Amino acid sequence: MRTLAAVAMLTVVVSSAGARADAVKNAEPQSIQPAELAKFLRSPKNKKPLLIQVGFRVLYEQAHIPGSEYIGPASEDEALGRLRARVKALPRSTFIVLYCGCCPWSKCPNVKPAYAALRALGFKNVKVLRLADNFGADWVDKGYPVAKGR
Repeated sequence: MRTLAAVAMLTVVVSSAGARADAVKNAEPQSIQPAELAKFLRSPKNKKPLLIQVGFRVLYEQAHIPGSEYIGPASEDEALGRLRARVKALPRSTFIVLYCGCCPWSKCPNVKPAYAALRALGFKNVKVLRLADNFGADWVDKGYPVAKGR
């Protein structure tokens, strides 16, 4: 009887862990608008977030948010591995902002996998920069700060 109860309990635990992982993977990312992030970054009172570009290198080299780090397209396992390695030792309360900007928000293949990976690692303060069209139109053309090159 105890064995049956233990097996039942283990089944519930494993099932709920799998359900939680699926929920994290499919969760709609919490987002931040470009104007809001630009204002936040300008304020000397705010502790700057860890800014991570999860898109393509050519886009990063053309223009990126100053101080952001290039990880690579998070639709690729190699880039997700670099992302996990980069944040491994950080407190789970670290404010992290992810962005790509390769294409319209609704079609971006990179932000959701990156967001899901960080949430699965236990990071709670993660936001994705909501670029409706792309980085050029929604950040650069609005006059927000940019850096070029690596």
